[in-house]
Amino acid sequence: MISVIVFVVFLIIGGFITVKGKMDDEPKTFVKGIVVVVLGIVLGLIQPFSIEKVDSGYKGLKINLLGDQRGVSSYTYETGWVFYNSWTEQVLEFPTYQQHIEYDDQVVITKGGFSATIKPSFNYSLKENEIGDMFVNLRLGVKEVEQGWLKNAIVGAVNDEANKWEVDSIFSNRQAFESAIVVECNKRLTKWFDVSQLRTNITPPETLQEAIIAKTKAIQQAEASRQQAMAAKADGERKVAVARADSAETIINAQAAALSIKIKQEKITPMYIEYLKAQAWDGKLPTTVAGNSGMFLNLNK
Repeated sequence: MISVIVFVVFLIIGGFITVKGKMDDEPKTFVKGIVVVVLGIVLGLIQPFSIEKVDSGYKGLKINLLGDQRGVSSYTYETGWVFYNSWTEQVLEFPTYQQHIEYDDQVVITKGGFSATIKPSFNYSLKENEIGDMFVNLRLGVKEVEQGWLKNAIVGAVNDEANKWEVDSIFSNRQAFESAIVVECNKRLTKWFDVSQLRTNITPPETLQEAIIAKTKAIQQAEASRQQAMAAKADGERKVAVARADSAETIINAQAAALSIKIKQEKITPMYIEYLKAQAWDGKLPTTVAGNSGMFLNLNK
């Protein structure tokens, strides 16, 4: 932008001189105007000064490239418009809000020597007051840090943590596994970064996937068998209860019948039996082949 301003200023001056030369009919003045314009172009191309705007949500780092400290003698934090000498200074922008990043597939080794594939994705944010220190140590912009130092740190943390877990435990407790990785990442990156929302998107090898599926099916079948056994046991207990109820009812009925007979036996006397016979007689005498004799025999005499 400074180069454009320099060129425009010299162009205006040169134009003014050229126009004035034409008006005064002085060829030398016209030549002076052309020289001024050319000088403006040259100065615009070689002048070292620049101006840049640090956007909202970013923190500007104005770096002095001369001196020691790994080529960075000093730096200052800047916001808004920043004027600097591009020959001796550099201005970089670093985001202060959360960034989301996803890495390509990586292979990690789990406990027991099994390999697995991860495709880590996560959010991170820079610690504003440590941006300068990070640049002094890494001498890279944020995008280069993402694909270099930060990537190595994240993948290393995932690999080291995966080496503590058996592969089937990872898939049975993925949330705990990824939480442990976040803790480990923040231990390693705490100086410059805060990491959150990490997802490993881990997948086992195909042969191991088949073994995990088979193990899962076996667990499900065992659970189904256990449930069936419990159902059969409950059904058996129900049948025993029904049988006991039927037996109790039969015993009660038998006891009632026996008691009824006993009461009847105690209450029925010979006289009562004769009474019942008399009640049942229809008044007709028995007949023989000889017919009704009309005679009564007193058998008691």
